[in-house]
Amino acid sequence: MYELARSLLFRLDAEAAHGLSLSGLDWLERLRLAGCLGGQRVEDPVQVMGLSFANRIGLAAGLDKNADHLDALGALGFGFVEVGTVTPRAQAGNPKPRLFRIPERGAIVNRMGFNNFGVDHLVERVKASRYRGVIGINIGKNLTTSVEDAVSDYLYCLERVHAHAHYITVNISSPNTPGLRNLQFGEHLDELLGRLRERGSRLDSAGGKRVPLTVKIAPDMDEDEVTQVAQALVANGIDGVIATNTTVSREAVAGLPHADEQGGLSGRPVRQPSNRVIAALRQALPDLPIIGVGGVDSGATAVEKHSAGADLVQLYSGFIYRGPGLVGECARALKDVAD
Repeated sequence: MYELARSLLFRLDAEAAHGLSLSGLDWLERLRLAGCLGGQRVEDPVQVMGLSFANRIGLAAGLDKNADHLDALGALGFGFVEVGTVTPRAQAGNPKPRLFRIPERGAIVNRMGFNNFGVDHLVERVKASRYRGVIGINIGKNLTTSVEDAVSDYLYCLERVHAHAHYITVNISSPNTPGLRNLQFGEHLDELLGRLRERGSRLDSAGGKRVPLTVKIAPDMDEDEVTQVAQALVANGIDGVIATNTTVSREAVAGLPHADEQGGLSGRPVRQPSNRVIAALRQALPDLPIIGVGGVDSGATAVEKHSAGADLVQLYSGFIYRGPGLVGECARALKDVAD
């Protein structure tokens, strides 16, 4: 059934189809039918970062930036849902068109630019949600905030989402906000992580619960850069890492329509770069939780992430191409490996 729906949706502009799909899911959820799309939820309880996940498959940030569709997406069988990226103030993002499919490679190019309604809107939507699974909230900086002042934006978001998130992700790896990826290295990274950890620990104490902090990194790093990031994560007491975000490389899609569009490339071409970064992180960080994302479009590719070193796995582009049935397929595959 999803193949038919996809063939119709793929005739539309990618961003219009995205919005229409989410509205349709909301409608089905109100009728209590959304859960039928993904089949029966796979029960495979696992403890990671001190949190209890119903299964090992989650939805990556970016698909529901404002948490407007949390109930509908949560009904599809995910073990956890990450919403955002959210910024302190609402912003429109980059000019349209800004989302492009490359179906020959199961890939997507986006240059959305952190379009969202602001952190206060997201918090209200999370508070109103009936979803009782693990919720991650992904935070970033506004376009007009300089890299030098970025810490203030992250701290602002951290304070506002802390009471409503099970874990918080610091997004420093999107290629669509100029200068953002500079925060992944050196003094910028140490200052950002150190101040977030300090503020997060104070909020943990005041709120009576520990909310893990994770960092989302890019796949476009060499081994030395991954090692440097790993050292910074440990030095600053970060609880986990999400590997990886989209890539700026176009090698895997060269010559195809939309391959030259500016933005981050996700989907099948990111699978191996993501796995390489995960394996390098696992070697450098034997005990730190890793959430693997990038190019997962089957149960087998979810298992690849686990074999590389990921404790949990997230879906994004594969979910768009394969539909809700992919959630259960991947969750069952990971459960079988764990058993």
